[in-house]
Amino acid sequence: MSTEQNKELATRMIEEIFNRGNVDKVDEFLASDFVEREELPPGLQPGREGVKQLALMMRSAFPDLKATIEDAVAEADKVVVRWTCAGTHSGGELMGIPPTGRKVSVEVIDIMRVADGKFVEHWGLMDNAAMLQQLGAMRPDAGQGRRSPS
Repeated sequence: MSTEQNKELATRMIEEIFNRGNVDKVDEFLASDFVEREELPPGLQPGREGVKQLALMMRSAFPDLKATIEDAVAEADKVVVRWTCAGTHSGGELMGIPPTGRKVSVEVIDIMRVADGKFVEHWGLMDNAAMLQQLGAMRPDAGQGRRSPS
């Protein structure tokens, strides 16, 4: 596949799974031997099943979830997508946090490797600290080390 086709594959996957909630389409985008290298929340399975569980968890917690792709870059067999995930925590529990009714917006960066028209490997970073802060589950200054004067 060309780099443009790889970017289109990533865009379609985010649209179908996160915006439309078509979690059953994960198998269309991820190879059966897909390797997830992002640390998923505790209790989620590895591989494709973990991606399905994560998408279901996010869609349940944020029924109005909206993913907006900010950038997509591809080279050779890899695609990098920077996107924003926004929604209202008005649905189900999220990692032990009952619905807060708060709106959140977090940035996500994904790197995906493509082979034979499907994603076979993924590395990703979601700004979980920002999400927890916006949900009121973490102080805004938590985790920030203090530097002593030089």
